[in-house]
Amino acid sequence: MQDGAGPDAPSGSPAWWQAGAIYQIYPRSFQDSNGDGVGDLAGISARLDYLAELGVDAVWISPVYPSPMADFGYDVSDYCSIGPRFGTLADFDAMLAAAHARNLKVILDYVPNHSSDRHPWFEQSRSSRDNPKRDWYVWRDGKPGGEPPSNWLSEFGGPAWTRDETTNQWYYHAYLPSQPDLNWRNPQVRQAMLDVLRFWLDRGVDGFRVDAIHHLFEDEALRDNPANPDWRPGMSPARRVVRVHTMDQPEVQDVVAAMRRVADAYGGRVLIGEAYLPIPRMMAYYGRPDAPGFQLPFNFHLLSAPWTPAAIAALIGEYEAALPFGAWPNWVLGNHDRSRLASRIGPAQARVAAMLLLTLRGTPTIYQGEEIGMVDVQIPPALVKDPWERRVPGLGLGRDPVRTPMPWKCGPKGGFTTGEPWLPLGPAGTGITVAGQERDPRSLLALYRALLRLRRTEPALSVGSIGNVRASGSVLSYQRQLGARTLLVALNLGNEPQTRTLHGAGGRLLLSSTLDGPVGHHVDDALRLGPNEGAVVAF
Repeated sequence: MQDGAGPDAPSGSPAWWQAGAIYQIYPRSFQDSNGDGVGDLAGISARLDYLAELGVDAVWISPVYPSPMADFGYDVSDYCSIGPRFGTLADFDAMLAAAHARNLKVILDYVPNHSSDRHPWFEQSRSSRDNPKRDWYVWRDGKPGGEPPSNWLSEFGGPAWTRDETTNQWYYHAYLPSQPDLNWRNPQVRQAMLDVLRFWLDRGVDGFRVDAIHHLFEDEALRDNPANPDWRPGMSPARRVVRVHTMDQPEVQDVVAAMRRVADAYGGRVLIGEAYLPIPRMMAYYGRPDAPGFQLPFNFHLLSAPWTPAAIAALIGEYEAALPFGAWPNWVLGNHDRSRLASRIGPAQARVAAMLLLTLRGTPTIYQGEEIGMVDVQIPPALVKDPWERRVPGLGLGRDPVRTPMPWKCGPKGGFTTGEPWLPLGPAGTGITVAGQERDPRSLLALYRALLRLRRTEPALSVGSIGNVRASGSVLSYQRQLGARTLLVALNLGNEPQTRTLHGAGGRLLLSSTLDGPVGHHVDDALRLGPNEGAVVAF
């Protein structure tokens, strides 16, 4: 048994980002409006009614800035504009207004660690050693003999230093050579990048998901990273070293606090931080009482936790116990970088996982297509687009399989485009389409809609406390409570029927993950769960 923790509802009225659910849009693959095979802002606008009907409260949109697309938008060449393949600033403003008209908040991706090498800042920086923007990036002399300044490795394979012929110095890049790292120790860089936040906040965006925040600083003394004794062939080459000098440096917290001060000046905005870190280290990104940080440092731990009741119960307990006083939790089951949920745990358990995500304490984030059970799509070698897979082939690190276009209806182009999709859709005939599931009252899409409705009608699910987190055999269960209202969530993570004893406290069934049976019927002192079934019971 593992008991969870967590206070009752936030003091006063909860913020929208506490009570709501977030939906991640990968714009290249959501909806194409002009037939070029790439999703765009007009396509997002056309699908806002779908998102409103789904029942989410906010959309997080992956990068739509101008970019050479070496890393598909995470190499930004202009932070204060819209890339032509996605539309125009007018298209963005129209999409934002249309979202707000449907009570949907809009969260933008913000990429502060690095720019594109085609950004005017870097073009000036590399032009000469005495250019005013030279120190806007991380330049160093190499070691004697022409070696890089340190043994640091790129996340995408190879050295993290590239020698520039023009000035005979090396520049640092945590990712691709075409993604040089900005030097956040330079006050001018800090001011310019905080002004980027203000630019979009002035246009009315509701917050930012901050990319790769734990990479923002590197060791100023350029000390080598130690070798990783746990590295084995088949692992990412970047893991040959332990990144103690290139990740999660102490200076980053002051910048996070500065970002928060900017957002707070606008009122009601949210900052979500991407940092793949152990739970104790992740907690620092909430900041301190005198210097608040992110409202939501992303909690990615369900992405890699063993799919067993004992492991998940232990994770819930560890995470809840680590949260600073007043900090708000959040949970994620998928994103544009990791294998899709239904591929990891199977379509039957994907229904149980949906119930887990949307009944845990904290803000849930749904990755596009998760609500219809999209799976990883095998990409033929000739069609691979991801630079990680191209630089380190054969290790299965490529992210293309989880970024394929949304299948809105049957057909080779899935209602996504009238042109040639930038990545292939999944095999025809799988039944994984929005249109098909909208016609099925027991589909996974119907379950997500039901769960999101339940979160809105039962505040105990959205802002209540969590407790009595238990793992018993193949059943994970916990209670959500707000005032006198108590709900039991019981999830069968196995393939055999199970019974959860209620110890004489009968209740009323609010929802089953199967969407079968008489909702609202009385449950006696034994809750019977079928294989791969979850249930929510009110006492």
